[in-house]
Amino acid sequence: MMTRPIHLLLALPVVLCLTSALCAHQLSAEPQREQLLNGLKILLQVRNADPHVLLRLRVHSGAIFDLAGKEGTMALLGDALFPDPSVRRFITEELDGKLDVTVAHDYLEITLVGPSRDFERLVEILRNALLNPLPDEATIAQLREARRKLVRETSIAPNIIADQAALARLFGNYPLGRPIAGTADSLARITRADLLFARERFLNANNATLVIIGGVERLRAMRAVRQLLGPWRKSETRVPATFRQPDPPDPRPLIVNLPGAETAELRLAVRGLARRDRDRPAAEVLALIAQARWTAAFAPLARVAAFARHNAHLISGVFVMGAPVGPADVISALEAARKTWVELSAKPPSVEEFERARRQRLADINRPLDRPEALAALWLDQETYGVNTSDEARALASMSPADVQRVAVRLFKDAPVATAIIGDEEVLKTKASALFVP
Repeated sequence: MMTRPIHLLLALPVVLCLTSALCAHQLSAEPQREQLLNGLKILLQVRNADPHVLLRLRVHSGAIFDLAGKEGTMALLGDALFPDPSVRRFITEELDGKLDVTVAHDYLEITLVGPSRDFERLVEILRNALLNPLPDEATIAQLREARRKLVRETSIAPNIIADQAALARLFGNYPLGRPIAGTADSLARITRADLLFARERFLNANNATLVIIGGVERLRAMRAVRQLLGPWRKSETRVPATFRQPDPPDPRPLIVNLPGAETAELRLAVRGLARRDRDRPAAEVLALIAQARWTAAFAPLARVAAFARHNAHLISGVFVMGAPVGPADVISALEAARKTWVELSAKPPSVEEFERARRQRLADINRPLDRPEALAALWLDQETYGVNTSDEARALASMSPADVQRVAVRLFKDAPVATAIIGDEEVLKTKASALFVP
């Protein structure tokens, strides 16, 4: 007779309760699905009592398609969709709504929120962004300079510098190693022709999904969408997300000098798993266990914002651990991180730490879906990646500590590691001289 391992017997009631609640919640929030003749997918939920409506359009291509040396192209294209500041002022001040454009590695997303009575006007604003010609050269130049200024102002924080340095060290010129927003230098190289090329390739109706949630009944919504977005062109070809794999990273620590810094930001990173990988849920649990192990192994980490996280994308992922530490603690913190990886690869985590991490992960994905923004994100992630939170909840329910160890071996064993330290180089040479040994 087959028996379940004791850790599954102990945790099964809690996991099944959380999983079934999540699945029931998600099923109750399933959208009405439509598709225009041009291939645009529509996901609709009518909320008759809601005086507002949310429109979120996701183009399923993002910054991974930026050309090398012209990082920030998709981000600048997002700026060029709404070049006139009066449009944003109209939505935020006149309609008391919201207009956002977000660019990630895997998508470009436009969010519009406003009163239900102005639904047609919101769709028309979206239509103008997608179908009107791009701004002229002079306007593009202004948008480019504004984004360059923004990048210079927001990329000076040590933690941001450390995150990007680790990714660049790990992936090199592979898309995940390049900054989504670009750099001041890369943005300067982007021309209007580059934006036209990106728009032609990616901003097409059959490469997008539109979510509509709010107080607009279905017939009215579809009539406006067909009339205003029906003319949006369809592409005859889809650009696949395939890239040459990156070379192994340089194993030596990358030191980025930040004169006067009192602490050092450190990062250790290895390649992770893609969003669609079956082992990805176990990698998320592994990150929670690794963070707890690391902070327990080196006491000073308990007093700072130490973290371990697994970031999954369409084409790959990254497992990274990091913390701000005193220069004298850098070597010990790095050794504790590496020891954590070795131990997690050598044997399964204990039942207690596994269950604690699994419950935390279930709580993270079992987020409330009463807010339209959260529900739209859930639906759109399912469209982009082909997986949803119910899939992950079921994977968590059947997961074991042995599965976490297997994924630890897959990620850490003989894996090329990228190490980045951001701090005052002169102080580090005194306090952590081992970093500078050739």
